[in-house]
Amino acid sequence: MIIKIKPNLYLRTITLEDANVVFELTDKSRSYLREWLPWLDFTKEFADTSAYIEGCIKGQEAQTSLSFVIVFHDEIVGIAGFNTINPSNKIAAIGYWLSEGAQGHGIMTNTVKALLQYAFVVLQLNKVEIRAAEGNAKSRAIPERLGFTMEGTIRAAEWLYDHYVNHVVYGMLASEWQEKK
Repeated sequence: MIIKIKPNLYLRTITLEDANVVFELTDKSRSYLREWLPWLDFTKEFADTSAYIEGCIKGQEAQTSLSFVIVFHDEIVGIAGFNTINPSNKIAAIGYWLSEGAQGHGIMTNTVKALLQYAFVVLQLNKVEIRAAEGNAKSRAIPERLGFTMEGTIRAAEWLYDHYVNHVVYGMLASEWQEKK
């Protein structure tokens, strides 16, 4: 599946054929991504990325998650999607990361906008959440820029290598998204 965002930007469902490129991108961006993503130390070789993608495919088949590669100017520059989809409650949680070199082009803001459109129109969800570490200003700027409501802070929500970080939870309801359109 492809979700076109702009002429030079689109999302494509992740596949096992992406493993090499995604691993190389992760490896090149390792020190940059490690500041806020806890899984870098568990992604040391190609097989780790392959296993991650296999999990993504299983989640897609079970309709409990949906992961995309972000393609900008015909190159994969990151990953975004629905880390969880809860069909019973009609809620999904968006997660994302972008390589350091792809920052500053509005890629992630536009990507999350496209994911919101997909969540509310195609999946017919009622709510989308984004959680970000309290100190991660770049990640938090995305839901703030898009008009999400800050719903609260979860204390010590994630172990980040040698310390816990709080998560700020942002939410957007389908009715709010419709009003903002």
